[in-house]
Amino acid sequence: MDKTFKDQFDGLFEKYCDLLIGTSEADRQERVQMWALYTHMAKTMPNLVRHWNAEYPEFKLAMKQVSTEVKEMNEQHRENNQKKKDD
Repeated sequence: MDKTFKDQFDGLFEKYCDLLIGTSEADRQERVQMWALYTHMAKTMPNLVRHWNAEYPEFKLAMKQVSTEVKEMNEQHRENNQKKKDD
């Protein structure tokens, strides 16, 4: 893979995280990456994801926690942005 492309993609993903949750810290980026990829897999191959979740219930619970965290970070970020606009 071309290094320039990889660097540009990493920059795009960093900006995505910043706009989605208000930060681009590495540990938070990792959670967003897992959430985004899992969401895509669930939409494009739902049978695979259902099978995996049934086979590994502890994974399903952990993934649900990651999804909840990303959702909460996004809601908090939007709330903070709205407060800034209102001020």
